[in-house]
Amino acid sequence: MTAVAPSPLAAPPTTFHCDVAIVGGGIVGHTLALALQQSGLEVILLEAAAESIAVAKGRAYVFSVLSAQLFEQLGVWAEVLPQVSQFSQIQISDADSPAVAKLFPADLGSESLGYAVSHQTMLTALQRQLQHSSHFTALCPAVVERSTQTAAGAELMVNLPASELAEQSQASPFGAQSAIVKARLIVGADGSKSPLRAEAGIATKGWAYWQSCVTATIATSADHQNIAYERFWYDGPMGVLPLADGRVQIVWTAPHATAQELLEMSAGDFLDRLTVATGGLLGKLTLDSQRFLFPVRLMQSDRYVQSRLALVGDAAHCCHPVAGQGMNLGIRDAAALAEILTDAVRAGADIGSLEVLQRYQRWRQPENWAILAFTDFLDRLFSNRWWPIVVVRRLGLRALQRSYWLRHWSLRLMTGQAGRIPNLDAKID
Repeated sequence: MTAVAPSPLAAPPTTFHCDVAIVGGGIVGHTLALALQQSGLEVILLEAAAESIAVAKGRAYVFSVLSAQLFEQLGVWAEVLPQVSQFSQIQISDADSPAVAKLFPADLGSESLGYAVSHQTMLTALQRQLQHSSHFTALCPAVVERSTQTAAGAELMVNLPASELAEQSQASPFGAQSAIVKARLIVGADGSKSPLRAEAGIATKGWAYWQSCVTATIATSADHQNIAYERFWYDGPMGVLPLADGRVQIVWTAPHATAQELLEMSAGDFLDRLTVATGGLLGKLTLDSQRFLFPVRLMQSDRYVQSRLALVGDAAHCCHPVAGQGMNLGIRDAAALAEILTDAVRAGADIGSLEVLQRYQRWRQPENWAILAFTDFLDRLFSNRWWPIVVVRRLGLRALQRSYWLRHWSLRLMTGQAGRIPNLDAKID
């Protein structure tokens, strides 16, 4: 984390007071902030990147049926719906096998199997929903230098640019200066390399995979028909997400060296490889964005909470991108924590106490373990050339295609319907 150096003539630190300080202004952090608005708690959200940079990430995400239901409860889903692609079908295939398992909304008993929404669309809608809240303050950009938690409360030492201080009507002639944010609870939504988690001494378990992931947005000559594809290859799975504007986003997992090659090769060679990998289903392909690469890892924090601190999203856990579970786990974390904190306010309990926060950990940590194990199992099962396993998985795909109940329960797990469902409708009287 890079801190902004204070002026030699720095003014005394400005102090902000709140109930909950959320560090991390991505989709998960903003979801938590919005979910807490009904609680009456004062919330400050801090994001190190400028708002224009935070919003501009060129990615789309899979949002599960449950995530859509939670966003609907928060009043934000109707705004993004015109820019949402709804999955009318999911097709799962294994390398060169002709067997294809096709999943339909009727298998789940819903109108859709999932949704694809761009990062910019979702984050902008969340920000807009929070703009006029009397219980919310955004400090962006704001660089957190250190945090402290005691039995009485928590503090963040923050560097704010002069422009941010001016927006808060606390402008200083000294330029960028330090500020203190005092809170009853700090929430780390600051990503997989979470400085807050490291500073708190919370250990993690997990491993780096032998794979990296390449993502890109592709224009196609054939209509994607709102079909999402999960195409398993021997080196790793490939997800193809239909977007509302007719394009698709590919999420291509491959061994590190292969992924690096896919990133660096010419656009023409990349599209040729992609055409083969997608079986030509999408017609002529055109690269319509930069290619991005990120390593893949599984990580689970030993604990999600300690007194005055809670972790959500990638700060608490990371999973393999197969089946598009990562963002949805973070949204469920945010919704669950909001429900726990709202119930604590109603009961007059201390929202930063370990007793309250452990309710969140007992809820979410086991459920996240189940999904981490599920995605790890899928990757290891299909990223494998050993013929006995190949035979078993292809028999499994045939069984999935033929059995309604197997499709139904698989979809319940993948769409968030199998665990405890957060309720964000209740309000504080």
